[in-house]
Amino acid sequence: MAEETGDRGASAAAAGIESAAMALALVGMSREKADALGQEQIKLIAEQTSLARLQIEDLRREDGLRHWSLRVRHISDVMKLAFEFSVAAILLAIVLLIGGAVWNAAHDDGLVIEAFSVPPDLAARGLTGEVVASKVLDRLSAMQSETQSTRAASSYTNNWDNDIKVQVPDTGVSIGEIDRFLHEEFGHQTHIKGEVYRTAGGIAVTARTGDIGGATFTGSEANIGTLIDATAKAIFRTTQPYRYAMYLRTVAARQGNPKGFADANAVLWDLVRAGTVNDRAWSYDGLGDGLGFDGDLYGSVAMIRRAIATRPTLDAYTDLARTEGYLQHEEDVLKTRKGAETLITQVADTEMNASAAFAAALFNKQDLALEQGDNLAALNYGDQMDFAPGSGQVLSPSYVDKLQACGALHDWRCVLKVWAAPPPNLVYPDAFIRRARMRLAEVLTGHSNEAAHEAPLTMRMPPSAAKMMAEFEKRTNAPLDALIDANFGDFKRAHATIDMTPLDCEICLRFRGRIDALERSWGGADYWFVRAVRFAPSVPFAYADWGWALLGKGDNDGAIAKFTLANLIGPHFADPLEMWGEALMLKNRSDQALAKFEEAAKYAPNWGRLHLKWGEALIYAGKPDEAKQQFAIASGLDLSSADRAQLAGVSGPHG
Repeated sequence: MAEETGDRGASAAAAGIESAAMALALVGMSREKADALGQEQIKLIAEQTSLARLQIEDLRREDGLRHWSLRVRHISDVMKLAFEFSVAAILLAIVLLIGGAVWNAAHDDGLVIEAFSVPPDLAARGLTGEVVASKVLDRLSAMQSETQSTRAASSYTNNWDNDIKVQVPDTGVSIGEIDRFLHEEFGHQTHIKGEVYRTAGGIAVTARTGDIGGATFTGSEANIGTLIDATAKAIFRTTQPYRYAMYLRTVAARQGNPKGFADANAVLWDLVRAGTVNDRAWSYDGLGDGLGFDGDLYGSVAMIRRAIATRPTLDAYTDLARTEGYLQHEEDVLKTRKGAETLITQVADTEMNASAAFAAALFNKQDLALEQGDNLAALNYGDQMDFAPGSGQVLSPSYVDKLQACGALHDWRCVLKVWAAPPPNLVYPDAFIRRARMRLAEVLTGHSNEAAHEAPLTMRMPPSAAKMMAEFEKRTNAPLDALIDANFGDFKRAHATIDMTPLDCEICLRFRGRIDALERSWGGADYWFVRAVRFAPSVPFAYADWGWALLGKGDNDGAIAKFTLANLIGPHFADPLEMWGEALMLKNRSDQALAKFEEAAKYAPNWGRLHLKWGEALIYAGKPDEAKQQFAIASGLDLSSADRAQLAGVSGPHG
């Protein structure tokens, strides 16, 4: 701080000396010289000011140029960076394009039909090699679209699915030629080559797959279409044997052609002997399906179990459950459906196509709900199935399950609604099962004296239909016939029919017990219900029927014990809950019965007798207003003549 003060003092002293010197100089000058000197000083000051201004302007211009230069340099840097980015993007796009082309080529499993070699005179008339190849392609595409199979395309050893194309030769080097080279070099295409040539008797068409020897078909020139059709089938048979077998079966089922089924089975047996593990598993499943349609249900079960043993994650469980259902093996159906549910939800490797897997899972839930007595859920799943993608394969059996669910819900209006709207693809054997389900619904809803007439079938049935229908007759229709006869009091005829039914049939055992109970042969009823429970211990139906028999006998406590077991096994099964409520009413415990009726109504909301008994219990519980509401509901629902008379008796004084 002291130094700074000293510097300032020295400067001031120097300035004072300089001023003093100038003053002394002026004093010694004349006035003229002093004026001249002043003018010189003024000029000097003006020039210095002008110079300063020039320097300022120059600095301003220089500053502007410097800023402009900076902008130019910045723009140059940005443009350089943009150029580098553009080059990098172009290089990346080229790399991605090449990589994509190689990846696409490496995953190409398509079928390529090369232009056939044809005689010049045929080509001159328009039947060129490209035309022949296109006709083969059209026929292959048509067969593909006709084939019904749930098997995923990716599970085939040689899969070309719908990727079929005709290859037309190019000249010179082009993008198309480069792309073709990549697909041939890295892909797994199946190439079809062939020729049309003249023979002594007409023409011949030959097609070969890769290096495999070709099949030749001969005929007249007028039958070229037939020869091309045979050629396409030979290609389909060689490249996609499992699909070809399913195609033969699909066409045979539509036409009722037994030879088509036999030809399909021959292809499947070839795959069993020489195919991959996947092909063997799927072929066993297909053969099992065929045996089932032929009426050999036990052979079908054995063959499908071989499919599952060959490949445990294969979803052959749906086919197995269906066949076990034809046999009325309800315990096995339940176990199989549970296995299928686990497989579909936990294992992605079922080798089913995505839409078919979704529909199969939905149908499995529907059938599993039926086996557990959850009929309302089964009906809801069936309604969803009507609009589910990929449901074509299971829409027909799902429909007959809906019909059964309506009957088990004791909802006659629902039965009639479903009966009147069969799916357009209702096929054998579901067309026959539909009739059996309707007759069961008639029994369950108290309409045994009403006949449901089915319109004549428009499809042709294979000869094996008679054998399969014989199985349905003794395992489904005969028990129903016997029970209907017993309901009308014709026990002699009922026994003559039921005694001929097999003993490995759950419904046969249950209905034997029901017939004895209707005849008040209580010992016989207990005997058959014991056998039914042992045969199917995990389904609730035999327990519920046994409880119904004990209720008729007057053993209310015994009946409640059976209803309790049925409810534990099938908590959403309305029948044991409703009958449990009736048993409690007979024990003068209407207050407890109300809870059972209310719970049962959750699972069978349109059951007329349920609401009738619910209202009756409310009267006994001292709640006439609530009883009136239940009677009103019951009056709008279907009731037997006996229940209708009871409703008139109990609701009159209170309504």
